[in-house]
Amino acid sequence: MSDTELRDRVLKALAFEPSVEDEHIGVVAEGGVVTLTGHVSTFAQKLAAEDVVQRVRGVRGIAQEIEVRRAADKQLADDQIAARALNIIAWDSTIPDRKVQVTVNKGWVTLNGTVEWFFQRQAAEHAVHKLSGVTGISNLIEVIPVVQAGDIKRKIEEALLRSALVEAQRVEVSVQDHKVVLSGRVNSWVERGAAERAAWAVPGVVDVQDKLAVG
Repeated sequence: MSDTELRDRVLKALAFEPSVEDEHIGVVAEGGVVTLTGHVSTFAQKLAAEDVVQRVRGVRGIAQEIEVRRAADKQLADDQIAARALNIIAWDSTIPDRKVQVTVNKGWVTLNGTVEWFFQRQAAEHAVHKLSGVTGISNLIEVIPVVQAGDIKRKIEEALLRSALVEAQRVEVSVQDHKVVLSGRVNSWVERGAAERAAWAVPGVVDVQDKLAVG
């Protein structure tokens, strides 16, 4: 597939997605790597645009350079954003009480704290990313499991074999000090994401480095 064809596919996919205002998004494709430029009005749209591109066949990499420009009626003060973020996190039953701290600087939200599971870390970020006024998120929440399980490598490999989305034989798993590295090659971003989620789901994992190549 040529770069021109890939760019056309991406543009059509963005135009088809109702949650993304694509009028001000620019797309450049080179060697399977897609660069997204321009601006959107919310951080949620920025993430949605990236998610759309990940699902386009032929995309091997993404450079995300979209800027979030808040609309005039969404110019909330940082303390307002922080209060809303803490409130929505408190209402999420999957996030442990009082385990996540929030700071905001010019709309950019930083999450700190500790949780026992990766899904709790992701839940905190997901809860905040759609809030009005948010321009970006740094998720610095640490995953510190209470149970230090053994045989992490074997359990991850078994989870990959069970997955209908992953060709397990193409994924290499290495583990040291409960930190996981995934390497090898997968067919799509969907497969890459499934492999990473499988690794995080194993008890005892504190970090996952995803070095999987796509394509």
